[in-house]
Amino acid sequence: MSFAMIWPIVLIVLSNIFYNICSKETPSAIDPFASLTITYIIGAVVSLVLYFTINKSGSFIQEYKSINWSSIVLGLSIIGLEAGSIYMYKAGWNISSGHIVHSIILSICLVIVGSLIYQESITVTKIAGILICMFGLFLINK
Repeated sequence: MSFAMIWPIVLIVLSNIFYNICSKETPSAIDPFASLTITYIIGAVVSLVLYFTINKSGSFIQEYKSINWSSIVLGLSIIGLEAGSIYMYKAGWNISSGHIVHSIILSICLVIVGSLIYQESITVTKIAGILICMFGLFLINK
């Protein structure tokens, strides 16, 4: 596997580790949406700095002309993901199992979405994976 294939996965894994630690450590006394305002201010500033650092010849205004509905829905989805994670931990989920449970359910749903929307095939291997995931959910919740 090439570095171009590996580094995004490493970034996602490391970011998810910190994401879950920070979600779990969000003070219970603070409203999750108050906390998320700081999160998004930091995210917006870092995104802007990275845009101008990495894309030195690009036009920020021109980039905005190319935005479609997906950026808006992605923003709404991220709010749901982050608020859901904070509320999940506030409800008492362990860091070792909460993320696994929602990731397994998500994975099963994405196999279905991939098939229905993107015409990805559901293979015997994917069905076996789904069954293993479902068995994993059973074991985790036992």
